[in-house]
Amino acid sequence: MTQLVLLSGWGCDARIWQPLAEHWPDGVSVSAPDWPGYGGRAPLAPPDCLDALAEAMARELPTDAVWVGWSLGGLLAGPLLARLPAPRALILLGMGARFCDPEGVSRAELTAFRRAFARDPEATLAHFQRWQLGGEPSPRDAHRRLRTLLNGGPPADTATLAAGLEWLETLDLASALAGAGCPVIRISGANDPLQAPAAIARADHRLEQAGHCPMLSRPAAPAEALATLAAAPHRAPAAPTAEACP
Repeated sequence: MTQLVLLSGWGCDARIWQPLAEHWPDGVSVSAPDWPGYGGRAPLAPPDCLDALAEAMARELPTDAVWVGWSLGGLLAGPLLARLPAPRALILLGMGARFCDPEGVSRAELTAFRRAFARDPEATLAHFQRWQLGGEPSPRDAHRRLRTLLNGGPPADTATLAAGLEWLETLDLASALAGAGCPVIRISGANDPLQAPAAIARADHRLEQAGHCPMLSRPAAPAEALATLAAAPHRAPAAPTAEACP
């Protein structure tokens, strides 16, 4: 049995993974814990304490599982690896060693985004949720699906969201990933609008006709890729592979 723990990104709770549910193959067990401050879970105090985050998530991140971190969820894996026993493998979906990149989302852009969030959190979050969908085959359909998934549930804690933006701007996983103590595999959507082209090219596996949120536009593709790579993480491709499109 392959055990996956799915970690969501900024502004989205664990419901973001629901479209994959019908696509998991036999032999895969999946859990999707919410971060503190998301999905009605109590936020940390203070929300930007990485030691407290590791302590809060420790029971939900077993060592015999493969951790899958999407976007900010992947970026937070570095601090967690430094504070918790290593998993069987770590898969980064839509994230590299850092978020900010001059050819992707620059630090200046993210700083301006943080200022906008401080002025109007709700409107800025809504803007980001549309922005991240720009690389999907039908951004409008993906946005409709995202709203259907997230509407009606508890909103994310505002201070937790602000801490997440700070982490997106400042965290750098280069050292943590180099000494991770487990295989690290990167998956990127070929049209991810939040990643630099060079970062997408360096991914171990690319999802064609997908952007930053393939779980909303092509859920079968990330489910298949995650299950396959997690089943044999030590045999991840040495050179990037691209998923064939129908």
